[in-house]
Amino acid sequence: MIYINGDNLNLNSFVKIVLDHELVGVEKESINKVNTACDYVKKVVDSGVPTYGINTGFGQLSTESIDKKDTSALQENLIKSHACGVGEPLKEAYVRGMLLLRVNALIKGYSGIRYKVIEKMLELLNNNVLPVVYSQGSLGASGDLAPLSHMALPLIGLGEVLINGNKYHAKEGLNKVGIEPLSGLVAKEGLALINGTQAITSIAAVTIYHALNLFNLSVHTLGLTMEALHGITDVFDSEIHQLRNQSGQQFVASRLRDILSDSKLTSTQGELRVQDAYSLRCSPQVLGASLDAINYVYDVIEKEMNAVTDNPLVFAERQKVISAGNFHGQPLALAMDFLAIAMSELANISERRLERMVNSALSNGLPPFLVKKPGLNSGFMIVQYSAASLVSENKVLSHPASVDSIPSSANQEDHVSMGNHAARKAGDIVENAYKVISMELLTTLQAVDFSDPNNLSSRTKKIYDFIRKDISFIEDDVLMYERIHKIEAMVKTKAFIKMIG
Repeated sequence: MIYINGDNLNLNSFVKIVLDHELVGVEKESINKVNTACDYVKKVVDSGVPTYGINTGFGQLSTESIDKKDTSALQENLIKSHACGVGEPLKEAYVRGMLLLRVNALIKGYSGIRYKVIEKMLELLNNNVLPVVYSQGSLGASGDLAPLSHMALPLIGLGEVLINGNKYHAKEGLNKVGIEPLSGLVAKEGLALINGTQAITSIAAVTIYHALNLFNLSVHTLGLTMEALHGITDVFDSEIHQLRNQSGQQFVASRLRDILSDSKLTSTQGELRVQDAYSLRCSPQVLGASLDAINYVYDVIEKEMNAVTDNPLVFAERQKVISAGNFHGQPLALAMDFLAIAMSELANISERRLERMVNSALSNGLPPFLVKKPGLNSGFMIVQYSAASLVSENKVLSHPASVDSIPSSANQEDHVSMGNHAARKAGDIVENAYKVISMELLTTLQAVDFSDPNNLSSRTKKIYDFIRKDISFIEDDVLMYERIHKIEAMVKTKAFIKMIG
């Protein structure tokens, strides 16, 4: 079991819990902090002093006072009325991440929620009973109100849940697995559950994890393509990249020197030609810039994992409740727009390398479309079409969401981040980029077979052997989509990710 305290969550532990289904517990000191804040909220309710989110309405309705006897109904009404999500349900991993991240924020002790509510969230997470959360409907400010409302509904027996891929009404599903919903909510709890950036952050965290793996795949695939095209390795000379003083660029060049160190298929400057095209020669500069962007986004996401994004915030020791704006998703919105662009570029340059291999005018002696009998066979012709299609789609998706804003709540909430859009778009781009780079890898293995695979570097030969166990050289035209789908699945396996390091 992984124990969290509001400060110790990182991408590694997030992945273990969300993707690998490790169990979650809460450190005792955090429970004490939760109880202290909860006790102070009770005092505020008893005092009758108008306090936003506790005994007032919400947004533009914050001037409306709520009677003490109605504070519980206020919180339940909030969740029901704000559950306005539409579109397809979010992926299960995203919902698991939302539950985890919301718990991690609440246990910091600034929300005023009862610990029994947090326990119920952990019970859902640890039993993989997942609220059905619809993907569209968040503005990324005032928190992810719609998606987090859908996440919260099953806690009180409302909404829908997924169990083993099957959808049930919440009460039916909870009863099926022996989980008892809460009898209701008390003051501040509805708002504490839904006012935050946990939907954006969960999507962002899952996406950055896949982006890191994809980046590593892209560097190794580039190494194989360098061998397939007998690329010039002088361009990876360390002194060149020290002169540029960009850390990502230096890392990529160093990695490629290592990957290709014992290759017999690459060339040196002047041996076969004086220079390569930009998609090979400038690869450290392009991929390195994407790596620098990935690292920036990684830092933003890990900070947000351990952030308090409620409103209002309960400062029990100061005997104060302050309404502010930590729920605003702008830091994540900008970061995910940046990640979208960076990952689009990985796919852009990958498609250009793929084109060089299938185009006999550019491929340094390889046959047209990488088949022995071109004309009778089309070979890899349409693989490039498909990759080009995805690259073009990514360019559309790379339009930044964070530059948009539509006022809401009668103009009380007059600037929003659209961070949820930014996160979901970045996730889509990473999925598309995975497909493009998988297509490049499939293509470069075919190209290498027109040389001698035994002359590959020791590192790239491992990749060649791993894929060739299940995907053979294409002699005559086959159902190409089967090979494309299969190689994409293979490069996402833990075994492959571990192998390339």
